[in-house]
Amino acid sequence: MNAFDPRLTAARPDIAAAHLRGTVDAKAFVTPQLLRVTAPTAPLRREPVPDAPLDTEALAGEPVAVYEEREGWVWGQLLRDGYVGYLPAEALGRPSLPPDHAVTVPRTFVFPGPSIKLPPLSALPYAAEIAVAATGPAPFARLADGGFVFARHIAPLRAWRDRDFVATAERFLGVPYLWGGKTVLGIDCSGLVQVSLRAAGVNWPRDTYRQEQSPAAAPVAGGEQGHGLARGDLVYWKGHVGIMVDAERLLHANAHHMMVVIEPLIDVVERSLSRGGWPITSVKRLAFPKTAGV
Repeated sequence: MNAFDPRLTAARPDIAAAHLRGTVDAKAFVTPQLLRVTAPTAPLRREPVPDAPLDTEALAGEPVAVYEEREGWVWGQLLRDGYVGYLPAEALGRPSLPPDHAVTVPRTFVFPGPSIKLPPLSALPYAAEIAVAATGPAPFARLADGGFVFARHIAPLRAWRDRDFVATAERFLGVPYLWGGKTVLGIDCSGLVQVSLRAAGVNWPRDTYRQEQSPAAAPVAGGEQGHGLARGDLVYWKGHVGIMVDAERLLHANAHHMMVVIEPLIDVVERSLSRGGWPITSVKRLAFPKTAGV
């Protein structure tokens, strides 16, 4: 088989995406069915077993190209960031309506009826996307596929854009570090950047190396030496990323504190170098281009 990144290419020796015919070798080429995540979150794993490593999480409303379903798992590709892997089949489906609202708080409950006294059905994470059938009875909104959410915890997708993505990231302070995580139950460094930029209208890659290579962000001259830094700059190391909250302090999810913290950038640099780690490889600044959502 030709060389490719299996995390981003829908191809295995036995099956591959139809659009890859002539590019990769596979026994069969398949046209996908388009589904969306209907559970609050869906873990995407490297193998179709529940204890396989977590590569990332897909949030409610995310579109998924599904190429295979077998024994309770689907093998597919997330259409927003291109990640390929295995997701629980029960977490995907075809909603009755496309998403038109997003969750704008760290976590909100879905109730079976318009009452906070009822046992919640589930809890939706920040940036989950849902379809609203009706507003009311106050203070709730009724979801198209069942359940009620507190109306002030959601916003129409067309209005859900906050260019201050740093303020969004700051809402995750204290959240535990989780490799592959993207919610307040656990998040990693690149997931924090991706989710925060999603709220700003930017569909950002998932991995640090792809983020760093994105043409949507320009290098900051002298940034690797700590010069000219500003709020919102993205600081990259090999395998790590953080967000500057001002000219001196970095916000990042990290395995040293095992949570999201703000600390002086110089402390992060010195700690990395003292342990034989990598120096800063680049500092990037976004111009917030308009991107088409899916």
